[in-house]
Amino acid sequence: MIAEPVPDIGLLHRSVAVLDTIDPSLLELATSLLELGAAQRRAGERVRCRSTLRRALDLAHQAGATAIGKRAHEELLAAGARPRRPVIQGPNALTPSEHRIADLMAQGMTSRQIAEQLYLTLSTVEWHRRNVYRKLDVNSRQTLKDALSGQPLDTER
Repeated sequence: MIAEPVPDIGLLHRSVAVLDTIDPSLLELATSLLELGAAQRRAGERVRCRSTLRRALDLAHQAGATAIGKRAHEELLAAGARPRRPVIQGPNALTPSEHRIADLMAQGMTSRQIAEQLYLTLSTVEWHRRNVYRKLDVNSRQTLKDALSGQPLDTER
């Protein structure tokens, strides 16, 4: 971070790689990601820095590090992003519409039935369904049920 005239992005990448292990220290990893994202933004890599900063914001939220989260949010805004929520994975990352659709999917309703019940187009329901699956990191309705009910996910399904 103290390299002149700007932080050494290569060293920051190495820092993230070292900290990004199976059992990372969320606080340290969030800090490294924040500094990497900020350096990328200052180096003109505005698009690339957004994903780095979003991950830093998510980890800061998980770790309860409000100061790091606030700074990551400010950096994201400076990079031109519009972060809606501090969480990007898990049930808390779902928007109200996504949550409503996920609940109906977990009850066994098809996309067409959900569209008819909520007065939405089928493509809108499919859009939300894809986002739900991505945010919850699931690939079937059964694992979706488990994710929404708070049960640990069985990755072997």
